[in-house]
Amino acid sequence: MKAHKPLIVVIKLGTSSIVDEKTHEPLLSILTLIVETAVRLRKDGHKVIIVSSGAIGVGLRRMDVEKRPKHLSKLQALAAIGQCRLISLWDSLFEHLRQPISQILLTRNDIADRTRYRNAQNTILELLEMGVIPIVNENDTLAVAEIKFGDNDTLSAIIAAMAHANFLFLMTDVDCLYDKNPRAHPDAQPIEEVEDINAIRADVSSAGSSLGTGGMGTKIVAARLATSAGVTTVITRSSSPGNIVKIVRYLQARKKHNSSQHAPVGDSEAEDPLSRSTASLSLDAAERPPLHTRFLPLPQPIRDRYFWILHGLAPHGTIYIDAGAHRALVGKAGLLPVGVLDVEGNFAQQESVRLVVVERTLEPGADGKLWEGPGVEVGRALVNYGTPEIVRIKGHRSREIETLLGYADSEYVADRENVSLLVKESRPVTPVLGMAGENGGGTAAYENDISL
Repeated sequence: MKAHKPLIVVIKLGTSSIVDEKTHEPLLSILTLIVETAVRLRKDGHKVIIVSSGAIGVGLRRMDVEKRPKHLSKLQALAAIGQCRLISLWDSLFEHLRQPISQILLTRNDIADRTRYRNAQNTILELLEMGVIPIVNENDTLAVAEIKFGDNDTLSAIIAAMAHANFLFLMTDVDCLYDKNPRAHPDAQPIEEVEDINAIRADVSSAGSSLGTGGMGTKIVAARLATSAGVTTVITRSSSPGNIVKIVRYLQARKKHNSSQHAPVGDSEAEDPLSRSTASLSLDAAERPPLHTRFLPLPQPIRDRYFWILHGLAPHGTIYIDAGAHRALVGKAGLLPVGVLDVEGNFAQQESVRLVVVERTLEPGADGKLWEGPGVEVGRALVNYGTPEIVRIKGHRSREIETLLGYADSEYVADRENVSLLVKESRPVTPVLGMAGENGGGTAAYENDISL
């Protein structure tokens, strides 16, 4: 019988999972269970990354500060104090089981710069190959509002995509998503599996603890991000970290069972009744997993450079394009100036912009614009020209660029390899979820299959 394929598992822990909300003391019982769970996954042959909040919470305890301050400088100072104690705590706990760890601190700027992004990615992958568990956190000592991820849920999704992870576990104070608040509605039903995030009808009223920045809403956003990169995302209870191993083993057994059922007729293993029987026994033997919600990954995930363009960069402006330009982009062509209708924001060459499709009009409106409608964002792009240049060449043929600007760096406003498109894809709606959510429509897939 074939062994299970080794997986990469990312575990995200919020501040409330690490320190007590009132006393700010480390929750050693939970931390110990997390360490045991991570080592058990390693013994099963898997690679593990932990995204750990808690630096400010630990700093509050160290300095005997009762409440989280509001001033940025004080928060950064507490993060500096708490981070060294937090990583020391992790190291001492893992040392008991002879498991080496490493520390990685990131800000949004580290992700926005392509070279630094690749360096971080290569470092993480090399650490995993060495059998080390990276402990990742946002560098709160340096981060300001403009370069913050906002919460570690988002950071964990980016790390999962960067590492090409199989699973992202978002640990929280509830077992799973419910269709209603279970505290107020005893008849609330758990949501076990989500195929279409846009169609979920769930209670997301949890706003996070007084120490942290995330809530259930940020976990939905993180799940959308991670599943777009092909990562199965799981929400489960942080006080029972042992559930992670049970869920992974169950989903592995289930996948193996499904593969054996749909194997080609000519497959020797499929023709062997004993092999099929063993797969069924393996699924039966895997006990029913603990309560959790899992978000299924997109069948055609976005990875590496295209993920970085969409989610690693903050857009500096917007380019409004017509339907013809959008069709050309879907057909793998670059963005020509003739398809550009308008520009918004101040951006420079090689900066990120939103691409928004609007309806072209035959005559200018009262505002002088040749388009109308609210527009639909369809992707992001790194542009070959800045705002002033695009304003002058929009609507013109590429051969006119040199005449209009005095030079022509490119015939395209954006080369196709620098465009990451967001395309609506119809996927089955999970039956238990019922009505469509606010966003409606299907889950987003991505039209980016150019070799890099």
